[in-house]
Amino acid sequence: MDRLEIFEPAMCCSSGVCGTNVDQRLVQFTADLDWLKSRGVKVERYNLAQQPDKFVQSEPVKNAMALADDKCLPIILADGRIVAQNTYPDRSTLARLAGLTTE
Repeated sequence: MDRLEIFEPAMCCSSGVCGTNVDQRLVQFTADLDWLKSRGVKVERYNLAQQPDKFVQSEPVKNAMALADDKCLPIILADGRIVAQNTYPDRSTLARLAGLTTE
C-alpha cells in the first residue's frame, strides 16, 4: 500500500483530538497514522465537516454513503479500495495493510 485515505465523520477539528472530551480511540489512531507516515506511507485524512468535496469526489466513499449515509464512517481506503468501514483499524491492521511489521 502506498496511500491510505481516511474519510471521517464531522468532527470539531481535522483529527478529532481536541476539546475537553477526547475519544481515546482517536488519540491512538492519530498516533498509529503518524507511525505509518514515519515509515513512508502517504496518509490523508478528510473530515466531512471540513472537506465534503473529497467525499463526493471518491467513488467508493460516495457509493458507501449512498447506501448507509454517514453511518458507514469512518471509511478507510488503501490505494483507492475500501479496507474498513465504521471502525478505526488498530496499528497491527494498518501495518498488515501497508506490508509492514510493528516491530
